[in-house]
Formats: sequence, structure tokens, C-alpha cells
Amino acid sequence: MFVKDSPVTAAFAIAVAAILWGTTGTAASFAPNVSPLATGAFAMGVGGVLMVLRSIKHLLEDKALLMAQPKNLMLGGLSVAIYPLAFYSSMKLSGVAIGTVVSIASAPFFTVLLERLISKKLISLNWIISFIFGGVGVILLTIGKQTETTIHPIDKLHHWGICLGLIAGLAYAIYSWAARQMIENGVRSNSSMASMFAFAAILLLPSLWFTADNLFTGAINISVAVYMATVPMCIGYLFFGYGLKHIHASTATMITLLEPAVATLFAIIIVGEQFHFIGWIGMIFISICLARQVKKIPSSQRQTTNAVY
Repeated sequence: MFVKDSPVTAAFAIAVAAILWGTTGTAASFAPNVSPLATGAFAMGVGGVLMVLRSIKHLLEDKALLMAQPKNLMLGGLSVAIYPLAFYSSMKLSGVAIGTVVSIASAPFFTVLLERLISKKLISLNWIISFIFGGVGVILLTIGKQTETTIHPIDKLHHWGICLGLIAGLAYAIYSWAARQMIENGVRSNSSMASMFAFAAILLLPSLWFTADNLFTGAINISVAVYMATVPMCIGYLFFGYGLKHIHASTATMITLLEPAVATLFAIIIVGEQFHFIGWIGMIFISICLARQVKKIPSSQRQTTNAVY
């Protein structure tokens, strides 16, 4: 039984967000003739507008606090804008599973660097062990996918997709860190996420003028666009913002390693991507990583140290 506003409830909320995000790659695969730039811009842009409408009261109440930290707001908003463009482009070039795995799995590493270098938080042994399990799991999952394909010229695009996935992971880490900073400075969680998404929407939505060919042609493409903006983006990030109220950004991004596992399952079951047995071993390692993080949250949050858990 979860306790209201407890660290465990926060971890559960982030896990729900990760599951919702894990459906995005599969959903996007149903609209292959839509540019990944348009998919990302519409999903994050419209999702941002919906978040603003839902959080308008808290945004007005937190206006002074938000204006007092413009660097966090702009850095987070810019990262939110970059993330979907790099993320969906990565999936387009490298496949649903690999694009998701690289993007999400690299985020905890980048996040803990930010918390260590900027926020001066210490890195705990539990986090390091969890990251090793998660990192090894991601590598095995990636190998399991790559060995299913035959080498051909488009593999160069596959590598570019991995690079874009790393950029997405860095952007993800930055906006998670920025949101946590705003929350620690007194901003409500939904206000912090909505303000960054509003900033990103201002940057992303105008780009649809150039990239939105086929986005609204046909019921399937429209359904995919609406689903992406409302469920994974709007609802998912509200869950994520709630979770950041009670646990560190590095712990939150570690829990979201659940997303590539979910994305991989959907890619196999629905999209038809193939994996060797070693890929399933990788998923077990990722599960161990998640279990270690969630198990340690309640006790670690009661400590007064500033370690990254």
C-alpha cells in the first residue's frame, strides 16, 4: 500500500511515466511517412500547451519564483525542445528499441554528472552498482538487436541514430536536473514542468510549418499525433514532475531505465523487431538496476547526507 507523497509513491509515479513513454516509439512506427521532427515537435509542443492549461493556476502563483531563476527555466526549456527532435530521429535511424535504449540509458550518467559537478552531491555506492547493472543491461540489449541485422550501407545511419540518442539522453538529463532545481527552490512540480514545456512549445510549434507534411493525412497519423501529445507527453510528464518532488533527478532518471525495457517489449510484440537471447539477459540486468534503486529509496531519503542515491 503506497503512502501519499512518500518516496515510494514518487518512484511508482516515475515508473508509470516511463511505461507511458515506452509506448512512443511503437506509436510513431504506425506513422512511418511522418517526419520524426514533426512527430517530436507536435508531441512535445502540444503536450506543453496542455500542461500549461492544466497548471495555469499554479503557474500564476509561482510566477515570481519562476522569474527568479531564468537560467534554470531557459536551460530546461531548451533541453525539452531538443529532446524530442533528437529522440524520434534516433528511433527513425536506429530502430524503436535501440533509439529508446540509448536515449534513456545514457540519461542517468549525464544526470549524476550534473548533480556531482554543479550541485556538489556525492555519488553513493548503490547508485554506482545500479548504474553498472543498467549499463551492462543496455549494452547486452543493444548487442541483441544488432546481431539480428545484416550489414548494409544504411548502418551508417544507424550509428548516427546512436549519436542522436546520446544527445537526447543529455537533453533529458539537463531538463530533469533543471526541474529538480526549480522544485528545490520552491516551485511546484507541475509548475516547473509546465513552464519548461511552455518555453519548448514556443520553439517547437512554429517548426511544424516546415516539417508537418503528412502529419494530419489519414486517421492513423492523426490518432498517433493526438495520442503522443496527450498521453506520453502531457500525462507522462505530470507523473514525472510529481516524482521529482521526493527523489533526486539521478534516481528518477535511473528508474526511467524501465522505458527502454517497455519499448523493447512493444517493439518485439507489435513492431516485429527481433532480439537474440542475450538481449533478454540485458533486460534482466536492467530490472536488477531498477530493483536496487527502488528498494533503497525509502531509507536513503531519511538520511541527511546530500548523496546521490
